[in-house]
Amino acid sequence: MKVLITGGAGFIGYHLTKLLVSSDYQIVIVDNFSRGIYDEFFQDLIKNKNVEFHRINLLNPTEINQLDKDFDYIYHLAAIIGVKNVLKNPYLVLRNNVEILFNMVDFVKKQQALKRFIFASTSEVYAGTLEKYGMDIPTPETTPLALTSLENPRTSYTFSKLYGEGILQQSGIPFTIVRPHNFYGPRMGMAHVIPELLKKAYFAQSGDTLEVFSVEHSRTFCYISDAVQMLKLLAENINTENQTYNVGNETPEITIKNLAEKILEITGRKMEILPQPATLGSPVRRCPSMKKAQEIINYQSKISLLEGIQKTFDWYRDNIFNKNGRCSV
Repeated sequence: MKVLITGGAGFIGYHLTKLLVSSDYQIVIVDNFSRGIYDEFFQDLIKNKNVEFHRINLLNPTEINQLDKDFDYIYHLAAIIGVKNVLKNPYLVLRNNVEILFNMVDFVKKQQALKRFIFASTSEVYAGTLEKYGMDIPTPETTPLALTSLENPRTSYTFSKLYGEGILQQSGIPFTIVRPHNFYGPRMGMAHVIPELLKKAYFAQSGDTLEVFSVEHSRTFCYISDAVQMLKLLAENINTENQTYNVGNETPEITIKNLAEKILEITGRKMEILPQPATLGSPVRRCPSMKKAQEIINYQSKISLLEGIQKTFDWYRDNIFNKNGRCSV
């Protein structure tokens, strides 16, 4: 089985490769390190005999077309993501994410016998509906979608992914669209709520307060090893072709304040939580219905939230906090 993973040096791509490399897959990773990082963990990963790495700019069709034409599965994970990146240059986010996908669709059409093109969309596609009309929680994939205000810079990312979903629906290629919901774990970067709060708590001094934004907003979280298992199962199931799926956990849904309390418990810090304003554009609730996916793959997450946060803290403490190390953004 031959697999191509774009954005393979990033958070999801790295862990997906770790999952697949333990089997008989031949894996080709491409990345240009605009987000991912060429760290010791990635270097160890690409030393595997069944892993091949290419530094490629997916905005350049000539570079893409140097790749093979005999892939069985293509996981398209490459995109400009992250709230800070989006707010900094929303136009570039919108333009590049869409242009990259058009280039990948053209590349897919040259494949000899591709079984599936897996496109990583986003849970942000539900944000406009929640903001303007309200919606069912847990949220099914059939929910009508509305955009947040177009002048909002954060909308650029959401729009790029929604447009991407539309491109695939009309592309004529065999696809599966996945909408990730709050994946977390080792090597995910620092611009996410769990590693951010872990870092604040770990380096706090006695008597400090823990500033927490969007305290009343609620989320469900999915540990990365469970997330990539679900991605693989959805990609390789014949019944998921040309379908869209939430990927994440339906329970437990907790507030960001409750999340901060768990982080203080795990880091052993006794601190007062100091509520801060809600982050601009952050949805009040985010919780996926997993019914559609579970009816197909019948996979139950194995890592509890508390265990997952502990694993994440252990990794960050040993590899980032105590070493002043870096990880993907």
